[in-house]
Amino acid sequence: MSDTKSAGDPRTGGPRTMTERIEELLERRDTVMAGGGEARLEKQHAAGKLTARERVAALVDPLSFEEFGMHAQHRTTLFGMDEAVMPADGVVTGAANVLGRPIHLASQDFTVAGGSAGERHSIKVAECLHSALENGTPFVFINDSGGARVQEGIDSLSGYGKVFFQNVALSGVVPQISIVAGPCAGGAAYSPALTDFIIQTRASRMFITGPEVIKSVTGEDVSAEALGGPDAHMAHSGNTHFIAENDEQAILIAQKLLSFLPSNNTEEAPQLEGFDDVERDTVLDSILPQDPKKAYDVRDVLARLVDAGDFLEVQAGFAPNLVIGFGRITGRSVGIVANNPKVLSGILDINSSDKGARFIRFCNAFNIPLVTLVDVPGFLPGVAQEYGGIIRHGAKMLFAYSASTVPKITVVLRKAYGGAYLAMCGKDLGADRVFAWPTAEIAVMGAEGAAGVVFRREIADADDPVTKKTELVQLYRDAFSTPYVSAARGLVDDIVEPSDTRRKVARALENLQSKRELRPPKKHGLIPL
Repeated sequence: MSDTKSAGDPRTGGPRTMTERIEELLERRDTVMAGGGEARLEKQHAAGKLTARERVAALVDPLSFEEFGMHAQHRTTLFGMDEAVMPADGVVTGAANVLGRPIHLASQDFTVAGGSAGERHSIKVAECLHSALENGTPFVFINDSGGARVQEGIDSLSGYGKVFFQNVALSGVVPQISIVAGPCAGGAAYSPALTDFIIQTRASRMFITGPEVIKSVTGEDVSAEALGGPDAHMAHSGNTHFIAENDEQAILIAQKLLSFLPSNNTEEAPQLEGFDDVERDTVLDSILPQDPKKAYDVRDVLARLVDAGDFLEVQAGFAPNLVIGFGRITGRSVGIVANNPKVLSGILDINSSDKGARFIRFCNAFNIPLVTLVDVPGFLPGVAQEYGGIIRHGAKMLFAYSASTVPKITVVLRKAYGGAYLAMCGKDLGADRVFAWPTAEIAVMGAEGAAGVVFRREIADADDPVTKKTELVQLYRDAFSTPYVSAARGLVDDIVEPSDTRRKVARALENLQSKRELRPPKKHGLIPL
């Protein structure tokens, strides 16, 4: 819209009235609110996607949104950009409330130049990120962009750098959630990667280089879906934490996730009232298979442990041999880390170690107590794991738990062998409470392997080696593979009935709520990479 009208009333040559000026303001607002225009809005809907402003409206509480930079415009004049009008410069930014609590947010507008990120676009996002840092509120970034605005050249690239810098400044201070709801390619993909959680919709694609470039450089033929779709990032790369069928579900996931989290690192997570029931749950007494080698789904145990069975699993499709996520116990938010014997016997490998370590560090940064359920036979053996760096990846779990100062409660359900037991927050890694079920087997290794080492000569010299080995395996199991030896050494605080687990954990959380643990002053530790 031209600015010549504001110079004066063309009919009289005199100054314009307030009514006329307000009319101009309302016209400009209408133009901005229309985004890229009716045709592009309809195209967005036809693709099964909400518009940038519809996403904001669905996410925040009614009438709570305060927009920043509505009238922002680019300053580029090259390549025909001097005539290009881009409402809000293609991104909606501001502050609002979600479930009554303040947040800051940005939502890219694909109807305006494909949501391309130019200089002013990125500065708006970076300034909003900084405002979240100053005010101590979570930040939600809804990504739907064709990438850098190439007409702006290095200014566009500089804008990305400003966003990345602020992402890192916010890290560990306020929670950051990215919703990837459309294309997110090239440098744009690094901003979500720098945030704490990525929610990816079925309509989205996220990659550094697209299928065409990959084919021209490497000769590999891959579809955009197989390369950067949500299933690829959940199952293979581990970049995505949640998959949503559409924008509406992505927003619901974001709202639920925020409900478990504090606003910043100086606060505690919100506590809900009305979940004080800690009566014995006798289902837990029979939830484990009688055969110690038989698999079960640890999520069945979690459902009995958390309030109302409400557990928000994170990265459910990545390294499913380890389950991580958020729940509440008597209203208190907790982060849960649990081996899942249903997948790979619950063993720890490279991916599950990375998954667990990152989640543990997030919970520690935001004062969320950690509850760990242990049923682990060890680290995954094999050449591929060794060459892939299982030593340094597994060490991340050791590092993350050891460095955490939040309340740490460990429950050993069944197997707890060797270094993997320590990596699942044994007493020596700083667990404040360690409880064990009567079925717990805490040992350097499984009884079969240990007996083969300790009693190798006796087995070899026996008339019937098979029978002798069976006998000695049981002897070793009775001597070491029980929770009572660890309890005698002070490595287990109490052996509990499964039905009493929720009460014991709830009481421990209550007693540990004022925990303060000081560490030596330093910039930061050096986690194995």
